[in-house]
Amino acid sequence: MKVLFLVQKEQRAILDRLYEGVAAHCECDLRWLSSDEQRNLRGYFRREVDVTRYDRIVFFLRFKQEIRQASFIRSIPNLVILEHDAYQNYIPCKYTGKFSAHYRRLPWARVISSGFMVSERLREEGFDAIFVPKGYDQTLLQDQGRERDIELAFVGSTNSVAYSGRKALLDELGQVEPLVVTRTKSGEEYCATLNRIRFFVSADVGMGEYMIKNFEAMACGCVLLAFDQGEAENRALGLQDMHNVVFYQNIPQLQEKLAMLRADPALAQGIAQQGRDLAVSQFSFARIGQRIVDEMRPALRSRAPLSFIERVRSKLGV
Repeated sequence: MKVLFLVQKEQRAILDRLYEGVAAHCECDLRWLSSDEQRNLRGYFRREVDVTRYDRIVFFLRFKQEIRQASFIRSIPNLVILEHDAYQNYIPCKYTGKFSAHYRRLPWARVISSGFMVSERLREEGFDAIFVPKGYDQTLLQDQGRERDIELAFVGSTNSVAYSGRKALLDELGQVEPLVVTRTKSGEEYCATLNRIRFFVSADVGMGEYMIKNFEAMACGCVLLAFDQGEAENRALGLQDMHNVVFYQNIPQLQEKLAMLRADPALAQGIAQQGRDLAVSQFSFARIGQRIVDEMRPALRSRAPLSFIERVRSKLGV
């Protein structure tokens, strides 16, 4: 299977190992598009792409740019959209409902979403939606066996509307527990910090799916204290409360379980080990890349014929 894989050149997360995981399982033409190229996909395709050479054309681009160019994107055959932010379709934010509106213009495209329940809801709306979770960079992040001298911490950003619930929960927890909230550089500094943390607080409040940080913390051997995203999401990921993760729904419940773990270090260590083993076996970018390719192989839906105007625009390259 020959795949054209279009990704963002400027992206905060380091996802190179994910791209390598995809490329390892297909004949992959990987291209990093600049912001200008993403803003003018029609021009980029006209200059740089022969769509007939590919069995699948995969977009992993900025959604903000995609929705502005749906009329052109409709002309692209064998389209697969990889999307890590479609949970915003179902939470109060500037993109509420906009993913559904965009996909209604491309009903034959396959959407590979990182949320199980997001995928379920998209399927209920009639879309060809498939679940493949987020993961972590196995070359950057591992359990290094260091002394864990930070008991309770969160590492990451709280500075966006989508993270408002996260910030509120962490602020509340910080009033009753010795919580460290910090940020680090990506790579070695981030890995070293995770390896110093015994209990990592994941606060993906109101998102409906688990962000990358959950899998990163598990892979580095932290006990993951995760805001519970629901039975179906947990089951799809193989997450089991007090076995490989610790779920909570509010601060008192988190404190109750945290007290239990403090009183029983062997229980805490067992949860950390089971979580690490699950992450390493199922959520490395090498494994996630393979799953993405597996899910794009089955036949796509038939694409509706372009309208007369769309055919003219396509031929003129406008």
